[in-house]
Amino acid sequence: MARPGAACPPPARRLLAAARALLFWALVYGYCGLCACIAGLRLLWSIGRRPGETFRRAVRENPPACLNDPSLGTHCYVRIKDSGLRFHYVAAGERGKPLMLLLHGFPEFWYSWRHQLREFKSEYRVVALDLRGYGETDAPSHKENYKLDCLITDIKDILESLGYNKCVLIGHDWGGMIAWLVAICYPEMVTKLIVVNFPHPSVFTEYILRHPSQLIKSAYYFFFQMPWFPEFMFTVNDFKVLKSLFTSQATGIGRKGCRLTAEDIEAYLYVFSQPGALTGPINHYRNIFSCLPLQHHEVTMPTLLLWGEKDAFMEVDMAEITRIYVKNHFRLTILSEASHWLQQDQPDIVNKLIWTFLKEETRKRE
Repeated sequence: MARPGAACPPPARRLLAAARALLFWALVYGYCGLCACIAGLRLLWSIGRRPGETFRRAVRENPPACLNDPSLGTHCYVRIKDSGLRFHYVAAGERGKPLMLLLHGFPEFWYSWRHQLREFKSEYRVVALDLRGYGETDAPSHKENYKLDCLITDIKDILESLGYNKCVLIGHDWGGMIAWLVAICYPEMVTKLIVVNFPHPSVFTEYILRHPSQLIKSAYYFFFQMPWFPEFMFTVNDFKVLKSLFTSQATGIGRKGCRLTAEDIEAYLYVFSQPGALTGPINHYRNIFSCLPLQHHEVTMPTLLLWGEKDAFMEVDMAEITRIYVKNHFRLTILSEASHWLQQDQPDIVNKLIWTFLKEETRKRE
């Protein structure tokens, strides 16, 4: 008989690991099925109420003028040698200035950084990227091409292709997840890290399993595990879900925020209504559960975390917990009236906070 506290024999450990894996995937696909059922009921309700409107989609052949606004910068492309993928980005500021690299979230694209492109080009070469699968960037067809390792390597390769070996890295939402991981895996490439409304990845993965309320808010992570149906649901009622994400009272920018104009909304609709434009972005989420748990934790560069307290998708408690994973100067600012779309919602405040962080002297926390 084994002594109390003795290590489990190898067969027992393997059995325990297999049981945990089974429970984990049962949770993932069980919740996925539940979310799919709810989405299906909503679809049937829409068909019952307005059958003609449910499947109507406007044809959007030409981009709105705001996407070619010269004050935002120049549209550029770079092809990565190893992956063969061509990435689209918009760049503002003179070449040779320090690089500021901006990574958008979901469902967004480079345009979500329009306020920052104008603001920081005086002192930085500001590059707002379309991530793999988004916008005019190439979109591999297989979901295996969207694993976190691929997304992290993309940022390293783009940095080198632009002729830089380091940058100020800023990410929002899913782009924030990638920014955290780039900072962890390639710390020599990130001079300062700024993340908007996304906690340290280890905080997120641990918190979501312990807090059902966050599990509910992250239901779309599970729903996106299904093939084709999530993309279809976005197109219903001429992309009503996409519009409501930015404009509804529950998830959109509040009354005190810098609301998106009709042209801004049309820019999002134009990009995501193109054939196949949703599959690449959703494929980012279709690999997330196979990449867990994350192994490397610590962030070693000065870090600024900005958070909109009215975020409908991320609980604010995760922001403060993030502090324990940053082994350097860490600053957290929570904006009480701001939404998930923080850099668009409160651009003046966000820009001011970023300037302050960039200019202040920092030292490694002991």
